[in-house]
Formats: sequence, structure tokens, C-alpha cells
Amino acid sequence: MLFGTPQFLLVFLPLTLAGFHVAGRLWGRGPALGLLIGASLVFYGWEHPADLPLLVGSIAGNYALGRRVADPRWFTAAIVANLGVLGLFKYGHLIARTVGLPDPQLALPLGISFFTFQQIMYLSECRRLGLRPGFLGYAACIAFFAHLIAGPLVRPAEIIPQIVAAPARGIRPEALADGLMIVLLGLAKKLVLADGFAPFADRGFDAAARGSSLTLLEAWYALLAFSLQIYFDFSGYSDIAIGLARMFNIHFPLNFRSPYKALTIQDFWRRWNMTLSRFLRDFLYIPLGGNQRGEQRRLLNLMVTMLLGGLWHGAAWRFVLWGALHGVYLVTHEAWMRHAPPWARLPPILAQALTLLAVMLAWVPFRAPDLAAAEAMLRGLWGLNGLAVPAPLITLIPWLGHIARAVPVLPALGDGRTLSLPEMTACLLAGWFIVLCLPHLHEASPRMRAWGLLGSGGFTVQALFFAGVTTPFLYFRF
Repeated sequence: MLFGTPQFLLVFLPLTLAGFHVAGRLWGRGPALGLLIGASLVFYGWEHPADLPLLVGSIAGNYALGRRVADPRWFTAAIVANLGVLGLFKYGHLIARTVGLPDPQLALPLGISFFTFQQIMYLSECRRLGLRPGFLGYAACIAFFAHLIAGPLVRPAEIIPQIVAAPARGIRPEALADGLMIVLLGLAKKLVLADGFAPFADRGFDAAARGSSLTLLEAWYALLAFSLQIYFDFSGYSDIAIGLARMFNIHFPLNFRSPYKALTIQDFWRRWNMTLSRFLRDFLYIPLGGNQRGEQRRLLNLMVTMLLGGLWHGAAWRFVLWGALHGVYLVTHEAWMRHAPPWARLPPILAQALTLLAVMLAWVPFRAPDLAAAEAMLRGLWGLNGLAVPAPLITLIPWLGHIARAVPVLPALGDGRTLSLPEMTACLLAGWFIVLCLPHLHEASPRMRAWGLLGSGGFTVQALFFAGVTTPFLYFRF
């Protein structure tokens, strides 16, 4: 089931929310948690019923293992088992193709990356902190529909006590109102902004995948559009998850904090998918040795962490390339900060621009369907296919004819019409103004939130009920 659908918003959510609070008030914690677990399994299996046995088995198996991980052998076996299942389903076909074995043809279960990482955190906290929750509290934490498919990754030791206590707190009007506003604003980001920029990005990247020679404007407009699409898509999802949890009296950690305003690539990763960044730091970078084994080893650990972080996003070499680029960025930044003289440091506005440019260029292999399409897109971005603009624009601004060739239309731009260029320019300017100049949702004042909801409400309703096709969140694919 998708968040941005009428059946979720008008049927599933009200029934689950009311049932949870009523059950908590009338019958106590156990029935309320049982109802939440059951509803979350319905949510998960609504369109993917074949995936349910794996999720249920993961929950039951890891709860049993969590009782035995005080023994290092059991802990190691539990982690290996979880990673083995993830590796089989997510990377089996990549490994098979790479070494020349038959493809296992296993469908990727929905959300397996996220609930597997949640299980690893649970097992680690059972061992390190002696966490011993009851089964219902544990299962509700793992299966809670608000974060089951795409995060945020929450620490069970922090969330399980909240989930267990939530039924007794009943309906709290302030939490309900605050959570609902965050959900609606998150939906606006997804349905209005992210899905609005998606066709602009798709046309350019699809043209690159077909081998078309994108001109400078076509390539850059597609990349600018995708950079906004993934920003609003993931930001919107994170807000919806936080808002839904708030309605159940549960506080999820912030997962997204204006990452395009970052002044360094390190700062970017402190703002983008913040809970995943913390997971990679705590469960990969630090176990590798972190910064405790010398400078060269620290930089190597950074590189390995980003490579594996890239591979986590998908079983394809383009994701490894995306991770490698960010690894190189981080290593270069660390070396620069350590060795560059103070006078060589960039002023904040240039530092932000350079960081944003690096992030956007790394989005090319992330979004392109394969490395050949990424190369075609990069050729266009570097201007190797020339600059072209619609002929009417040269008629309007004659000096453009000295630097660009006139064409009837730019086929890989927008919807391929002459008016695509000014329309896309206006949309992109509005999107980048929101991203770079306005505070993020959780820093915005109540008045700004209200204005945002008022301005986006009509568009959100139109997209929700009349769009025809509901587009899944991008991170649902990982």
C-alpha cells in the first residue's frame, strides 16, 4: 500500500489510528499493539502478499536470536544470517551474472534492506545494552508501517519504549494535529513537487538511455529536475513517516535536514538520510576501525563505507560508482581540510555551490539506468554535444545565435514543445528557491507551515484523486 493513495489516507489510516487508540483505552496495551502489528502486515502485504512470509519469519527468527546474542557465536551467526538473506535476494543476480552462474531469479522483497538493517540494530542493542523487550513491543517496532518500507532507521532501544507506552497515552489532540499537518505537507512534497519534476527528469534520462546526443540545456535541465525530484521525494517520505508516528504518540528521529544547503560533502551526509548515515557510521565505519588506526586507514575506511553504502542502494555497478564518487569526495575533503592553508578555504557561498555541483554530478549514475546512459548524460552536461535553443528564442534574443544553434524544438526537454524551455525554467527556479531559500519543514514556524498547506492543498487533492497513477517513493525500490 502506498501513502499517497485514497485507500491509505481515507480508509487504512483512520481505521488503524482509531482502532489503536480505542483498543489501548478499552483493553490495554497488548490488544493495541497486536492491532498495530496486524494492520502493518496488511499494509505491507496489500500489493506484495508473497513477501509476507519473509517479513514474519525475520521478525520471529530475530526475536528468538535476540535472546541468545550474549554469546558472541550466536551474535555472529545472527548477523551473518540476516546479511545472507539480504545478499541472496538483493545481490544474488548481480553476483551470478558477474561470475557466470545461472541467475537465481529471485524477486526483491519490498523493504528488505530497511527491515534487515533494523534487525541488525536490534540484535546489536540486545547484545550491547541488554535490551530484552516483550515480543509485541519488538514486533510493533520492526513492522510499524510508518517506517517499514523505507525508513527512517530507528534505534529499537529508543522506539520500543515509546511504542509500548503509546496505547496508554490515548488520543492527544496536539500530537494528532501536528502529525497530520506534517503528513499533508509531506504529501505535497511528493505528489505536487517530486512527481511534478519526474517527467522533466525522465525525458532527458530516457533519451540518454536510448543513445540520443543530449545538448547542454537538455542534459542540465534533466539533471536539475532529477535533483529536485529525489530531494522532494525523499524529504516528503521522511516527513510523512515522522508525521504518522507522531499521530501514534511516537517520535521518530529527523531524517532529512536541507542537505542541498550543506557547505561540505561531510555536512551533506549529516543532512541526507541521516539515520542511514548514522547506521553506516556505527555498524560499518567504526567496526572497520574508524579514525583509530591512522590517517591512511581512516580514509580507506571512509572509501569502503561509501562503496558499500552505494551498493546498498541497488545491485548494480552504477550504484557502486555513485558510492565511489562520494567516497572520493569525502577523502578529498578530508585531505583538503587537513592540508590546505586557511587562506585557500572557500567562502561559504562558493563552498555550498561546489558541494551541490558534486552531489548533482554523482546523481547521474544513480539515476541513469546503466553506465552507458550515464556516460551519454555526462557528455551532454559537459557540452560535448553542443548548445541548442529553440529558434523562436533566438528570434527574441538575437545574441543567442552567436553561441547556440537554432532548432525547432529540444526533443529531450520537458514534453518536447517549444514552450518547454520557459515552462521548465520557471518550474525549476521555483523548486530551487524552495530548496535553497526556505527553511525545512521542521524548522518552519506554524504560520509558514499553515501557508504551505494552504498553497499546496488544492494541488495535493488534485494529484491524490485525479492523477490516475500513483508513483511509488523512489526509496521504495531500495
